[in-house]
Amino acid sequence: MSDKRKANLFLITYHLSLLSEVYMPESSFIENYKAKHTHPLNRLSHSIGIPMIVISLPLFFFNWRWALGLFVVGWILQFAGHAIEGNQPAFFRNPLYLLVGPLWLVRRAASAIGLIKATSTK
Repeated sequence: MSDKRKANLFLITYHLSLLSEVYMPESSFIENYKAKHTHPLNRLSHSIGIPMIVISLPLFFFNWRWALGLFVVGWILQFAGHAIEGNQPAFFRNPLYLLVGPLWLVRRAASAIGLIKATSTK
């Protein structure tokens, strides 16, 4: 097989794998997200970093300096958590995971206060 043909086959396979992730049901996104966040320190860093990032977004309209600080520190916590876990953030493969993180955190919080039935922690 020629190098060009191998490269084309690789690109087709890669794009098909990305498409399969885009069309996964919500539960599959959450399960995949949980699998990439098993280390307790990674979970802790995400539990602090995600709210910082989410709060920073509307805060930009009122105080951009505080918003920028929260945003940057939140992302530093995210990447530090993944360095501890030893993997890359899920959104590197699929940008939809930028929305799954906050959803994961809301579900964890709702489970902790008894609003929803707890699922497995991994």
